Amino acid sequence: MACNISGIILAGGASKRFGGRNKAKILIGGETIMKRMISVMENIFDEIIIVTNMPEEFREFNRHKIIRDQFIKAGPLGGIHAAIETSSKEAIFVFAGDMPFITREIIINQINYFNAGNYDAIVPQINSLIEPLHSIYSNSVNETLKDILEGKDNFAVRDFLKKLNVNYMQLEDKEETRLAFTNINTPDDLLSIENQKEFCE
Repeated sequence: MACNISGIILAGGASKRFGGRNKAKILIGGETIMKRMISVMENIFDEIIIVTNMPEEFREFNRHKIIRDQFIKAGPLGGIHAAIETSSKEAIFVFAGDMPFITREIIINQINYFNAGNYDAIVPQINSLIEPLHSIYSNSVNETLKDILEGKDNFAVRDFLKKLNVNYMQLEDKEETRLAFTNINTPDDLLSIENQKEFCE
């Protein structure tokens, strides 16, 4: 159990590429992405926070904290800020709400990596690709984050990372890891996953 870290799901709102549907509500193997994620996270985090601008869609998960962004239309940075403001822990583990195959092993390894060092953030990296929305952020980054959000000019997560003391956790480039970081961004992504039945069971 990650006693010092809150688990965060950024469930956002309606996705234009999915006809206005919230991607966390998409079914994979008969379960919503949100339900699949929660089932993994509940065995790791004793505090789970869902950040969404459509809280009415997640009433079945009201045993967890469901909150809205305080900075509207600021993308993932707005969600990270809202989560830090709400979290009772010293850090947050942020997940994009469209990642149906997160795994306990990778999450625990990342938590151990964070606890062994003294960094603002732990961001996994596979070759040259980083995963800022499968990352741990210390709550101490909140002032830097608010400065960016109040500036209202650039809400890019990668630019935010440039202002932090980040440890990029190198992961082996293998199928299991790539699957764990899979995002369902478009209907084509969903179709590709559905065609690989072993991932949906």
